Amino acid sequence: MRHLVLLLALLSGCATTQPQGLRPFSSDGCSLFPDRGLGKGDWCGCCLAHDLAFWRGGTEEQRLQADRQLRDCVAAKTGDAILAENMYSGVRAGGSPQLATSFRWGYGWPLGRGYEPLTAEEAARAEQLAKQTRPQVCEP
Repeated sequence: MRHLVLLLALLSGCATTQPQGLRPFSSDGCSLFPDRGLGKGDWCGCCLAHDLAFWRGGTEEQRLQADRQLRDCVAAKTGDAILAENMYSGVRAGGSPQLATSFRWGYGWPLGRGYEPLTAEEAARAEQLAKQTRPQVCEP
């Protein structure tokens, strides 16, 4: 019985230390990819916009739209369709919400949210947090 009480106490402590809501926005630029390239231009702003969508999360269709917008933005900034397609392939392969990475879909939420649409209240909170945070990752 004593072990059961101890186990329940430990589990309840774990549950209360997990963040329950959306954490403040953060970005590392183009996660695992250069933010800019010699002679190709600077596409970090494309990654920052993509990170904002990934941090916020939402539906699977919204993720596909965010990934396509990244590809199109990089292609427009660099004129390099191959680079843009490579980045698109990378985010499609590595951005699953089930991955325990700092750059997964919905990374602002606790792991396990998946492709859940935001409620009106969650969307309003996301807008508020996004306006409060200005990552400096894209400054040269």
